[in-house]
Amino acid sequence: MSDRYAVIGNPIGFSKSPLIHGTFARMTGQDLVYEAIEGPLNGFSERVDQFRTEGAKGLNITAPFKLDAFAYANELSESADRAGAVNCLKFQGDRIIGENFDGIGLVRDITINLGVKMAGRRVLMLGAGGAARGALLPFLRQEPSELVLVNRTLSKAVALAEEFAGCGPLIVSGYAELADLAEGYDVVVNATSASLRGEMPPLPGNVFRGAELAYELAYGKGLTLFLQAARAESVAKLADGVGMLVEQAAEAFAWWRGVRPGTAQVIAELTVPLS
Repeated sequence: MSDRYAVIGNPIGFSKSPLIHGTFARMTGQDLVYEAIEGPLNGFSERVDQFRTEGAKGLNITAPFKLDAFAYANELSESADRAGAVNCLKFQGDRIIGENFDGIGLVRDITINLGVKMAGRRVLMLGAGGAARGALLPFLRQEPSELVLVNRTLSKAVALAEEFAGCGPLIVSGYAELADLAEGYDVVVNATSASLRGEMPPLPGNVFRGAELAYELAYGKGLTLFLQAARAESVAKLADGVGMLVEQAAEAFAWWRGVRPGTAQVIAELTVPLS
């Protein structure tokens, strides 16, 4: 019988995970089946319990269940513990191991697929929500010269920075104060939900000046207002989050199966042109 895996979320119809992991399985010759589960909003634990009793080996987690998965796991990796959220579970008997590969996937996409080095560079991250939280430790491990975290509610960014104190050169700012700090960022990452609403974060005009990369975590939205602003300032490289999506999936697949699939083919298939 094939090993069983799935992604759980609500809603789940949009998920690319079955396509991605199905392709990975064919590429690597792994015998598994992968499905999408629409979890009840108030019944995450019960639905995952059921999936485990059916012999499941692992589970990807998407919105809105990453905090539920964090609570459900009885073992946590450092990445998951630091992020305060879980996007992948592995089931080994009574062990329910929680991981978070979002930040690792983002770093791999930036540094390997896009060829933009972060070490010794100035990095600006917009937003202090779950996406930013998951990326902070992997970003700081790249040893940037400076990582500036900006958020509408400054106290939220300050609280997050306090959690990661001692991990690297992390600076917090509100948008209003950002103009005074902007001396040229090499990498600008939009980890806010603004683009999902067709909005633009309130950035000062000098933020993109001289940047090598503007990265939009939302994917499949084409040229968002954030990316349009970056293009207008002649940023060398523009990217959305499809590469991050595929890379975090590859990390999960390797964790489950012990073999890491190539990602270039899947990224190319899922990429929506930025135009």
